[in-house]
Amino acid sequence: MLKEGDPAPTFRLPADDGGEISLKDLRGKHVALYFYPKASTPGCTTEAIEFRELKHEFDKLNAVILGCSADSVAAQAKFKEKQKLNFPLLSDPDFTVIEAYDARRMKSFLGKSYLGIVRSTVLVGPNGKVEKIWPTAKSKGHAAEVVEALKTLQ
Repeated sequence: MLKEGDPAPTFRLPADDGGEISLKDLRGKHVALYFYPKASTPGCTTEAIEFRELKHEFDKLNAVILGCSADSVAAQAKFKEKQKLNFPLLSDPDFTVIEAYDARRMKSFLGKSYLGIVRSTVLVGPNGKVEKIWPTAKSKGHAAEVVEALKTLQ
């Protein structure tokens, strides 16, 4: 189980633009890595739009926003274009990073249990250590919570 103060699990994942993003390449910046269940669903769209609208705040705080789900690169690209998102979306269809960050857990819906991606966020510091974890997050208002946490950490 990942804890605040732990070294953040390193990763290199394909992004919506066809390139790759590595956590190592982002050293020196805060990284708000948020996990979401599925691109283009209502809750995930609400959350992504809120991060989009607050990106200027993240920029001021030397922070990068990264969204991550198990969707394909093509699905991420379509979602990003449709919602005019201004930050990268990462594709992790094998759940490697999603599981390393404890974002794939048992969920229940209509009385059935299943293994799925839990809406959650990990804030990684400029030194590569986990600064804050939101093990579960609401789609509405969460981006503002992350900004407030960043302000506190500055």
